[in-house]
Amino acid sequence: MTARPARPDRPDRLVALEARVREELALTAYPAPEWVRPHPAAAAAATGGTEVVDVLVVGAGQAGLTLAFALKRRGGTDVLLLDSAEEGAEGPWTTFAAMHTLRTPKRLTGPDQGLPSLTPEAWYRAAYGDEAWDELVHIPKERWQGYLSWFRRMTAPRVRNGVSVTCVGPTEGHRDLLAVEHTGGTVLARRVVLATGMDGNGEWTVPTVVRDALPADRYVHTGAPVDFSRYAGRRVGVLGGGASGFDYGGSALEHGAASVDLFFRRTEVPRVNPFRWMEFFAFGAHFPDLPDEDKWRFTAQFNRTNQPPPQQTWYRCTRHDAFSWHTAAGWDAVRLDGDEVVVTTGAGEFRFDDVIAATGPSVDLAARPELVLLEPYVARWGDRFTAPTGWEDPSLVGYPYLGSGFELTERTPGAAPWIGRVHDFTYGARLSMGLNGNMNSGLGAGGRRLADAISRSLFLEDRSAFFDDYRDFDVPELVDLGRGDPA
Repeated sequence: MTARPARPDRPDRLVALEARVREELALTAYPAPEWVRPHPAAAAAATGGTEVVDVLVVGAGQAGLTLAFALKRRGGTDVLLLDSAEEGAEGPWTTFAAMHTLRTPKRLTGPDQGLPSLTPEAWYRAAYGDEAWDELVHIPKERWQGYLSWFRRMTAPRVRNGVSVTCVGPTEGHRDLLAVEHTGGTVLARRVVLATGMDGNGEWTVPTVVRDALPADRYVHTGAPVDFSRYAGRRVGVLGGGASGFDYGGSALEHGAASVDLFFRRTEVPRVNPFRWMEFFAFGAHFPDLPDEDKWRFTAQFNRTNQPPPQQTWYRCTRHDAFSWHTAAGWDAVRLDGDEVVVTTGAGEFRFDDVIAATGPSVDLAARPELVLLEPYVARWGDRFTAPTGWEDPSLVGYPYLGSGFELTERTPGAAPWIGRVHDFTYGARLSMGLNGNMNSGLGAGGRRLADAISRSLFLEDRSAFFDDYRDFDVPELVDLGRGDPA
């Protein structure tokens, strides 16, 4: 179905919604006062020293924006977001995402943090009309980016775009501050949040069977922007049967690819999407409270089943006669024969002009330049947990072992206590935190839990100073000891 245009005939609807947002924010702003005490080092910033903030968020996509708003709702406003992308291009939606629509149900909420006027549905109805919303199955990715841009404007976080974080580590002279180095200088922060998306704990990984055999211009990963016109008239092989593989394969076909062959390691195409089962309140809110064995089993079971491409994504590819899929067909070997890419698979030998790796991100903190300094001190699941017999999954042992508030934990207790000031709100949090780790379905519960954890930790850290303030509080409320109200 062709997406309906915006409603230039009814701009008043969006204006009215924005007025309602401001009203709801005002009505729910109790208690209003900002309460986080300025760090002593902040005084130096005012006189030309290094900038000091309470919370620095690396990433201004949907996760970073959600957290900034959740903290603001708790009276925490000294929050700075740094993002390497230019404004409007944060996250995948206008860069490398090749899907037509989001895969999550249209009724998803999360960034709004429970404020009705800030929900995607409220915005979509105002921008495109009630009928357009009622007809909608999934939100187009460009419109989701439009919603996020509008959400950013309405919640007004402090964001610096075009700034890349290069290092996160401890600070000399201030044990309670972290130093965040970036391409524009250095910021000191009491807490740092990593909100850097699917590859935020590693990198998009091309398997060695491909990377070691081919020059870099003969393959791409589905985590990279691609000019799909490069595939016009060419034979394309796609390694990986996840939704991104279908998205890239479908885009190649729509740009004139001569053929696309997609390869699953599994013996059959997955049909059931376990995410749909997970999307109920208690799972999102309380997965982080489960015992480690339960967390492991849920995550390992997901890895065993994975998720299918959405039905419309399947049709997007299969409506092309030039599309084929192959099960039980992992890639055993890749080589060049003249100008052809020869791939040996469980389903036989194939020849292509180009290949696409739809193989997801790795979890490898050392692969992220900004995390290299802290990586040696971070506990992984392999350091804390041994899988029960029958539930072994080597792909999970390298995930960071997080505390209940998304905080990194020490591999060796006492070696780097500052590690706990870094919170991991990326896909790499999924084993410890479930859906809450930066996925669309988990933004609501994840944002609430993380904002509560940061708020709690800042309050407890300053508890002695708060008691001093409380003890010295002397604003009288009873100001007249007379026998009657003179009015």
